[in-house]
Amino acid sequence: MTRSVHTNPITAVLAGGLATRLLPTTADIPKSMVPVAGEPFIAHQLRNLAIQDFTEVVICAGHLGEQIKDFVEDGARFGCHAQYAFDGDSLLGTGGALRRALPLLGESFLVMYGDSYLREPLQPIWESFLASTKPALMTVYRNDGQWGASNVELSEGCIVQYDKTAVNPAMRHIDYGIGCLRSRQLAAFPAANAFDLASFYTALAKRGELAAFEVKERFYEIGSSAGLAETEALLQNLRSRTSKAATTKANP
Repeated sequence: MTRSVHTNPITAVLAGGLATRLLPTTADIPKSMVPVAGEPFIAHQLRNLAIQDFTEVVICAGHLGEQIKDFVEDGARFGCHAQYAFDGDSLLGTGGALRRALPLLGESFLVMYGDSYLREPLQPIWESFLASTKPALMTVYRNDGQWGASNVELSEGCIVQYDKTAVNPAMRHIDYGIGCLRSRQLAAFPAANAFDLASFYTALAKRGELAAFEVKERFYEIGSSAGLAETEALLQNLRSRTSKAATTKANP
């Protein structure tokens, strides 16, 4: 599958994890199906992609992933066209899930985590990636330890170190949760191997091959109980504002 550089890319949504930090809520549902502001979280993600015209989506599903497919179906009611790549009998990790999904993703693609709600506009991120010569791009946020441990050292617009386990004072930024990748970089991995996308990014950074795009809007996530509560409040507020705006427009 070849896509024009003038067309928005396919977006891979990584939705295959076990979500152990949200137990017992996720004992019998995948994290993407956790109710947030009145509906499964993935509904909010897909609408947020659709309003930015990022409508081609591949959902990388693993644990209880059939529930996601049963809910999203072809994605039409959310303004998207959804396809699915399933881990199979064993969980493949975020990197392995993308490797399995490569036949659906095209030459280059955008990737985001299935537990993140990100308000940063996607088009400038994608255009920055296309303009770069790097095989991958990571979005980063100036964190200074505020939203978890900072794990990115940034220098002159490039990532010189990314590590979730060996942090140091030079790391002022954090992985924001959106990446852009050229598929050939992942194609070198065996199709059935389980590996983490973070370790792949770490290796690229060490070789000077990981571009950076610094965002200004903080991220929201549902990977923890505290994050879930914050995201619930945000989406409830956005829904209320949208409802008020619609009422005002209908009754000027």
